[in-house]
Amino acid sequence: MIQPVILCGGSGTRLWPLSREQMPKQFLRLTSSKSLLQQTLDRLEGISTTPPFIMGHQAHRFLMAEQLREANLAGRIVLEPGGRNTAPAIACAALLAKGAGGDPLLLVLPADHVIGDVIAFQQSVEWAVPLAEQGYLVTFGVVPTHPETGYGYIACGDALEKGYRLASFIEKPDAERAAQLLEQGDTLWNSGMFLLRASTYLEQLADLQPEMLSACRAAVDGTHSDLDFLRLAEAPFQRCPANSIDYAVMEHCRFAAVIPLDAQWSDVGSFDALWEMAAADEAGNVVQGDALLHSTTNSLVMAEHRLVTTLGVNDLLVIETSDSVLVAHRDQAQHIKQLVAVLASKGRRELQSAPQVHRPWGDFQAIDSGERYQVKHITVKPGGRLSLQRHHHRAEHWVVVSGTAQVTVGERSFLVSENQSTYIPIGTLHRLENPGKIPLELIEVQSGAYLGEDDIERLDDVYARHDDE
Repeated sequence: MIQPVILCGGSGTRLWPLSREQMPKQFLRLTSSKSLLQQTLDRLEGISTTPPFIMGHQAHRFLMAEQLREANLAGRIVLEPGGRNTAPAIACAALLAKGAGGDPLLLVLPADHVIGDVIAFQQSVEWAVPLAEQGYLVTFGVVPTHPETGYGYIACGDALEKGYRLASFIEKPDAERAAQLLEQGDTLWNSGMFLLRASTYLEQLADLQPEMLSACRAAVDGTHSDLDFLRLAEAPFQRCPANSIDYAVMEHCRFAAVIPLDAQWSDVGSFDALWEMAAADEAGNVVQGDALLHSTTNSLVMAEHRLVTTLGVNDLLVIETSDSVLVAHRDQAQHIKQLVAVLASKGRRELQSAPQVHRPWGDFQAIDSGERYQVKHITVKPGGRLSLQRHHHRAEHWVVVSGTAQVTVGERSFLVSENQSTYIPIGTLHRLENPGKIPLELIEVQSGAYLGEDDIERLDDVYARHDDE
């Protein structure tokens, strides 16, 4: 049996403003009606596997759980207290698998990739199994289709059964070097996917990264269950050195192999990659949403909330969300991380929070705000229940526009139906629930001296959140 390990901790900064810290790209529906995480789990169907470990940041735990529930997918969600890159995440997965009494092959897959040919992907996994069973750490190298500067490369060595010895990793090249690598014919794109025996990987870590392995053992030894999640112990995991599996292990391992993968793969690492993957019109344009393009060619236009128009432009990226607009030349797609760094230095909230903020009970979206007021559209899932809470600086007025709300205000509990409203004074204990079978939608008007999300005191919460979550 193969134990899938889904790495769900990426940030996707090159897809800002669609991807945010609170809603990174693996949870977005960029190429289909399913998110990238859901697509990653779907392509395991047809491979003999155990339920996957889904390794992700604790801040995204309810997003992961909701996307699994929504798609009726199974998996054990393992929460990392902080980002430590891929090597420690895989180490913790290997230790958990060994602790369960087995020594499976770990199929390590990032949660934010797209693979167009699932059959070809599964064939490559099948080819990798004999090598992994012989003790090789196997990675998958994507057969390149063009000189690409956004990917790292793998140089292939001597031939092995269905694959090659891994000779070396090559950093992301410039355009001239990328063309040379493509012409050589013995290099592949580095996919970041692996198949390896749990014990073999741990043995390599013990030799190459003993400090990392020690910290990961302590983090796994201190794990505890929290609702349906498994939390790694925070203190030892935070002490763990941060490093990728490539740098920490694969570059130094004598038994590293690579299996070619020719499966219409993309890491969706930029908006230009999205443009290349989509079906363009006769002018080379890719359009999503309400957009009107005139005398425009070879451009990607994504409109989420309003009409976007272009006139007399070429090779542009135009990305519109409710709170931000990005306009860039397509050849700058790989450099959006530099813009994100500027936003971070200025403390811009648009870098962190998405316009639609997801919670375990549903979601909310800001509609309008001004001095001493804020208006939100709130959706509560059937059976969803917000915490029993109070706010010290704001009052709230709720207007139900669809469904029925069960409202608690102080000692009173009552129903509020469509076109009815209720008022929550400052400092009053209150709770909102959806007892019905359809989503509850309401408009919330907040007013007061301070309207931050951290003005909350939770007295009871079925989701076991802290006040700062």
